[in-house]
Amino acid sequence: MDEWRDPSAVPVAGRVTRPTPQSLSTCCLGRGLADGSQSVDLELVSEKVGGAEGTKLDEDFKEMEKKVDVTSKAVTEVLARTIEYLQPNPASRAKLTMLNTVSKIRGQVKNPGYPQSEGLLGECMIRHGKELGGESNFGDALLDAGESMKRLAEVKDSLDIEVKQNFIDPLQNLCDKDLKEIQHHLKKLEGRRLDFDYKKKRQGRIPDEELRQALEKFEESKEVAETSMHNLLETDIEQVSQLCALVDAQLDYHRQAVQILDELADKLKRRMREASSRPKREYKPKPREPFDLGEPEQSNGGFPCATAPKITPSSSFRSSDKPIRTPSRSMPPLDQPSCKALYDFEPENAGELGFHEGDVITLTNQIDENCSHV
Repeated sequence: MDEWRDPSAVPVAGRVTRPTPQSLSTCCLGRGLADGSQSVDLELVSEKVGGAEGTKLDEDFKEMEKKVDVTSKAVTEVLARTIEYLQPNPASRAKLTMLNTVSKIRGQVKNPGYPQSEGLLGECMIRHGKELGGESNFGDALLDAGESMKRLAEVKDSLDIEVKQNFIDPLQNLCDKDLKEIQHHLKKLEGRRLDFDYKKKRQGRIPDEELRQALEKFEESKEVAETSMHNLLETDIEQVSQLCALVDAQLDYHRQAVQILDELADKLKRRMREASSRPKREYKPKPREPFDLGEPEQSNGGFPCATAPKITPSSSFRSSDKPIRTPSRSMPPLDQPSCKALYDFEPENAGELGFHEGDVITLTNQIDENCSHV
């Protein structure tokens, strides 16, 4: 699309009023807009410092000047706000301006377009929809929505082009030519007024012909400025036509956007109906694999609990080479607490139980927390 300019950088016309004494002094000295720069400067100082009154312009002229000033400010701000409306991201606008400048320097014909938010959203949806795959209802819906968002971005690009050609460019041309020309005429008028007032105060000390020429130039500039302002105000129907073009472009954009969104809504509703009509797949958990915990860690202060060992004719309770001691008790049932001796113990007192390493001891009754029957 054509190059856009950031509203902060648009060289639109400023306020169209007769310049202040300070600005006019700089203008006259630097550019020589007035016929006699010395007389202009002296008269300017006289009015600014001494409070002298200059020639007054008629009320019709002042009223016309005020209307032109308001028109200029309106066009300037509407231009900036329109660009913000079409391209709301200031960072993207700045980047686009830079890229367009680079493209122009390189002689490239096609300039990059503004990254529409609808297009960025559509690309995001399509990317994740593909990742989810065709078996996902959500993934398919994201693909549908993403394609619609990209279509919306294309329609938005068309809106940008239409508004630029039929609204922004004509208003920009108004600022760059008509309003700028009026501003120039008003500055020239103010310079000639100061020159005429200076010479009028020195009537009798300067030739009458010089005073007459100053008056003629002042009246000539006033007529030119008045004519240019009148023409601008009388042809303001052109700005109405341009505003109508903006509204027409917006209407066309919104009609197409509604059509695209209606189609997307129908697709999504159809997917919802199809999904609800399909039988739901029941979740069937896989059978758990048996898990062998192995022999538990021995952490009972040297007296670990042990499960009852398997009894075979060739097995015993000990793994050492000592004589086998057959326990006087039968193997303990699995639901009673038991322990396995870690070493031999010879009783020293009555009531104490002797055992050998590897013997399984069953606890039959607990007397207190430190003593049990076996």
